Parts: sequence; C-alpha cells; structure tokens
Amino acid sequence: MTRPWEANPEANMARRLGRSPVELGNTDKVSGCPDIWELDNGDIAVIGRDLTDAYTERLPAGAVIAKDERLVVIPRNTLISAKADIPDA
Repeated sequence: MTRPWEANPEANMARRLGRSPVELGNTDKVSGCPDIWELDNGDIAVIGRDLTDAYTERLPAGAVIAKDERLVVIPRNTLISAKADIPDA
C-alpha cells in the first residue's frame, strides 16, 4: 500500500531551525544534541530522545506510530527557538 507521504533518505540537511543546542544549554557536546533541521526538500528532521516504547501504549486517539517511525522528544526551548524560522504556511 502506498502512503500519502514518504521520507526521502537522499535529502540533505539544509539549515538549522532555531538556535543550536549549545546556545540553548541542551548539550554537554558528548551525550547528544537535540535539534531541528530543515532538509533541502523542505521536510523537517528532528534529533531527540527516542521514547517510542514509553509512549506506544498511551498514545491519544488517532495517533499511530508505524513500524518504521519513532517518537522523539525534544526540549521545549528547542521548538520555541525554531518558531521564528518556521513559516506560517
């Protein structure tokens, strides 16, 4: 079955959305760097903690995680700092 959208594994990271994890104080530069990136095809890549297993059994109605998807969590300040870089439409 064909899905309405597929991720393109050939897309490259084009620009960071928001401030860097170092600027936000969200990294020690060793154990990970939560981040949001726009890809060169317009899609968005999110680097965060994989909490798929923790949330799978308590997803709200209408939310589904496919076998090839992961639920990631990022710090609130990461998304807030990206707000100015995300277009309204």
